[in-house]
Amino acid sequence: MYLPPYSAQTDLALLRTLIADYPLGTLVTLGGDGLDANHIPFLLDTRQGEHGTLIGHVARNNALWRDHDPAIDALVIFQGPTAYISPNWYPTKQATHEVVPTYNYAVVHAHGPLIVHEDEKWLRGVVGKLTKTMEADQAEPWRMADAPRAFIDEMLTQIVGIEIPIRRLTGKWKASQNRPAVDRTGAIAGLRATGDAEARAMAGVMEESVPA
Repeated sequence: MYLPPYSAQTDLALLRTLIADYPLGTLVTLGGDGLDANHIPFLLDTRQGEHGTLIGHVARNNALWRDHDPAIDALVIFQGPTAYISPNWYPTKQATHEVVPTYNYAVVHAHGPLIVHEDEKWLRGVVGKLTKTMEADQAEPWRMADAPRAFIDEMLTQIVGIEIPIRRLTGKWKASQNRPAVDRTGAIAGLRATGDAEARAMAGVMEESVPA
């Protein structure tokens, strides 16, 4: 990933927060047919390893868990807020017109070995943790116990667990840190004026990011 120094995000707490807030990761692996990408919700277990461990599961019919090179670390990409930045929002446009559009974003890349789990007890525990986390904001959270035990047992036979101990964690906050303060302020105001929730989220990222 191209990473100018001013875009590098090294705050571990912020990296972990982005993963928690945007848990659908793009898992990239190398298999027999080349690179493969799968989109999988992950939980980050911060108690395991220096950078934490990602846990999740895939369909047993998904060739991923059998067809990946164990000698090559997997890559999981977590995409946070994104937003188009119009040059019309830059006050310096009026002075020089030497401005162009850009696109801002916040991402986290997690690298580590892909470990496969077929053990029923491990799978049940991961599914339970995923369910509890994803259902946390529901008025009446669904629980695995709400479904018949035999049905859940059958569902568990159709999935395979995956675990990725994170060896390397990289964050990039492309948040206009290289623009003059007046342009950053203008872009933040422009994003907030759109009324779009993701645009507002990016405005918050820009406010918190240190300029170049």
